[in-house]
Amino acid sequence: MRFLFKTSYADDVALAKHGGQKFWYGALMAALVVAPWLLPEYWLAQLSFVLIYSIVGLGLMLLAGFTGQVSIGHAAFLGVGAYTQAYLTNHGWPFPLALAAAMALSAGTGVVVGVPALRVKGIYLGIATLAFGFIVEEVFARWESVTGGNAGLHVKAPDIFGWKLDDDASFYYLCLVLCVLVTLGVLNLLRSPTGRAFVAIRDSEISAQSMGINLAYYKGLSFAISAALAGVAGALYAHKLRFLSPDQFSLVQSVDLLLLVVVGGLGFVHGAFLGAIFLITMPQLIAIGKDWLPESIGQAEGLQAVVYGIVLVAFVLFEPMGLYGRWLKVRTWFQLFPFYRKGMFKRQKAFAKSDRLK
Repeated sequence: MRFLFKTSYADDVALAKHGGQKFWYGALMAALVVAPWLLPEYWLAQLSFVLIYSIVGLGLMLLAGFTGQVSIGHAAFLGVGAYTQAYLTNHGWPFPLALAAAMALSAGTGVVVGVPALRVKGIYLGIATLAFGFIVEEVFARWESVTGGNAGLHVKAPDIFGWKLDDDASFYYLCLVLCVLVTLGVLNLLRSPTGRAFVAIRDSEISAQSMGINLAYYKGLSFAISAALAGVAGALYAHKLRFLSPDQFSLVQSVDLLLLVVVGGLGFVHGAFLGAIFLITMPQLIAIGKDWLPESIGQAEGLQAVVYGIVLVAFVLFEPMGLYGRWLKVRTWFQLFPFYRKGMFKRQKAFAKSDRLK
């Protein structure tokens, strides 16, 4: 088992806590950098989608996993960023300026949703965000002069002040750079006073308020940051698909994003990446599995939705900490063997839940 001895302030604030993390994260980054030379075009495209969904997953993880605010309409923020990027890019804006506008508009939309939602929480907040998702999808379909309506909208390749990223490798590197920047930003935010306020609100709103935390401000800020990150992912999503239509940002997309953070591991930054990998690879595995199933089952409509539902229920019942939680248990088992205790990760029942006093 590894013991960490911190001998300086730099050791305490370092993102990589020991040499093992530096080695493995460095190896992962090196593998991602050389991926365009090692992977065929199809799998490079799938890896780009993993990076895009990781960005929106980090935003939703910040909102749901670290602030405790449920959102079942998060695809709306993804769509706002995508359509903003597409409209501005098609009108000659360079990629960085269009991306900044997409982030700002998505963040503003998040504030518009977050401020009225401050009066509700739990399932009622989920219903409010779900209703907002329906409204935004309808706006995408009806505002034909901007979005193209149900006929769809073609998107030009990203243009960074004359440098066009019109091939898969260059666009992949753009996704990789933005994903790394967003990840570093979220990690630093979570260890700042703002991030600690988010976690305090998640654990107990009454306790957080008694400590002087402004619930309205930090909840609104969490919605804004989460929506801004969804806007970044939406901008990349628009350029990757090169075509947008309202049905791409429906309730199904919002459920997929919620599935991403739950299966990946709610409350863990790593969970956003594991959930994105799950979301991209699962359809491929289902397509492969169809060949091994009877034709009446393999060709049945809604097979993917059924599999997703079974997986979600299984994780909620048997592994609420998600894929990253399972990895923590496996790692701890190897570190403590043969002294690992089976009940080590069970939640403690003896705690004061102050919300019950209301």
